[in-house]
Amino acid sequence: MLSIAHSELIQIFRNRSVLITSFVMPIAICAFFVYQHETFAKIGSLGYIAAIVMFTVCAFGLYASSVTTLASRRQNLFLKRLRSTAAGDASILIGLVLPVTVIALVQVAVIMTVLGVVTGTPANIGLLVLAVLATVAMMIGLGLATAGLTNSPEHAQVTTLPVSLGVIAVASWVGISGTEDLTLLKRLLPGGSATELAVNAWNGGVAVSESLLLLAPTLAWVVVAVVLASRLFRWEPRR
Repeated sequence: MLSIAHSELIQIFRNRSVLITSFVMPIAICAFFVYQHETFAKIGSLGYIAAIVMFTVCAFGLYASSVTTLASRRQNLFLKRLRSTAAGDASILIGLVLPVTVIALVQVAVIMTVLGVVTGTPANIGLLVLAVLATVAMMIGLGLATAGLTNSPEHAQVTTLPVSLGVIAVASWVGISGTEDLTLLKRLLPGGSATELAVNAWNGGVAVSESLLLLAPTLAWVVVAVVLASRLFRWEPRR
């Protein structure tokens, strides 16, 4: 698994398109939000900025990159060669997505640390960490499912757009308008409850027990994503 992850990390730094998707674009967008934090805090709140940063990195840096990686490895038959070795299916998948996952987590941690230095620390760091981990798990699952519908790295630019733009749109909607209206709908949409959890964790003012309940819809989406991935992701036959 670690050898696969190491090889994949090297390929990421050699692939300009993945490098731009994983590093440049998310950092540039998040830096803009942090730089204009006063403006966006007036539109929503500091918690909204934290949520939109989290989903920007997870949508473009993690989700889109994982779909591109898996589609590319299947197209160049690298996935087929891996399945001819003794490595198990779980180890192969973890090894392939581990580098982009670690990169995304580091990016979120660094950007939110900068945001905390600029604006003040979040009210509950533990809840914020839970929101990030739940979001990462959901986006990885959705990435595996989407990879089953993606024939090539070029095709990934099309197949990843609906989910990428959709979760960011939901995060913006929930982060700006809150969940006082259309509560159930907003929380059940992918990213809605995670956004509310991130907002609560950063802004405070909500009981921890009430915020923890928001993990349920996101974890439900993780289960849905895993089920979809098991049905859609196409393995190359083992030799």
